[in-house]
Amino acid sequence: MSTLATLLLATLPLAAGWLAHVRWLHRCLNTARRDPLTGLRTRDGFTRRATALLRDPRAVVVLADVDRFKHINDTFGHAAGDALLKATADRLAHHVGRTGVAGRLGGDEFAAVLLDDGTAADTLAVLHAVLARSVGGQDPAVRTTVSLGWVRAADFPGEQLPTLLRRADEAMYAAKQSRTGARRARVGRLFATLAGRRAGRHGARTDSPVGAVPA
Repeated sequence: MSTLATLLLATLPLAAGWLAHVRWLHRCLNTARRDPLTGLRTRDGFTRRATALLRDPRAVVVLADVDRFKHINDTFGHAAGDALLKATADRLAHHVGRTGVAGRLGGDEFAAVLLDDGTAADTLAVLHAVLARSVGGQDPAVRTTVSLGWVRAADFPGEQLPTLLRRADEAMYAAKQSRTGARRARVGRLFATLAGRRAGRHGARTDSPVGAVPA
């Protein structure tokens, strides 16, 4: 056997071990970027994918927050709350599809970036209705709605994901306060949230709701 062949045979186990180690690290990294309850991407994983999607002029950034979630936990227990979060995540991921990305930012707050061809208002209205459905297998009283805020990235050229999420957040809070279901952040309609959780921050909203399902 030639020296080269002997050398190749000797290095095969090392190469196989290295490849297995790389695959193990990749699985660990993917696991770390997935929320254990919902299976959605965590903030870090979502940010990476969403930032890439924002290069597409069709990108729409969506922020969703489960209404009265603390009340659900306090009244029906954490198992019911977890089931609601899981159902919300599954529906959001299904609606966003493979071309977009959905993530759980923490607690009952979710975010998504989807690619739109001009029908975002209708798409978000449908999504709002889907997220408002009751959770199967639960007590019929265990139900809530989800408030949505969204912004078309092309309306704010040059703005990065954190700023777009802030705009979507303020629009979402306006929807929650007015119980209109969903609102779009627009250019030229800036406002300060006076009593919101983002006190002192500025965002945008429209004066016409996308959906209107009572919270």
